[in-house]
Amino acid sequence: RLLKEHILYAKEAEEQQRTFDKLIANKAEEWDLKSAKRILEESHRMIKDSDNRLGKAVQDLRELVLRVKSQPEFAEDIELLHAEEALEEASV
Repeated sequence: RLLKEHILYAKEAEEQQRTFDKLIANKAEEWDLKSAKRILEESHRMIKDSDNRLGKAVQDLRELVLRVKSQPEFAEDIELLHAEEALEEASV
């Protein structure tokens, strides 16, 4: 979920950047430029926040997977395999 959220915020920031650039190119009013810039800055803050939360979640999951893998009874556990897949996806 956090990875999807992070990707969504990145796409939103790209869209906001295009909007801001268009406003500049069209010589929009100062108020419109300031408003678009605030929205763009907020998008960048959300990217940073989601990146921090994703990094923490990945770190926590990685530690948990390492602890569980050391226990032979969980070697073929389906939930462990799903956790490893999630780590792989988030690391890309």
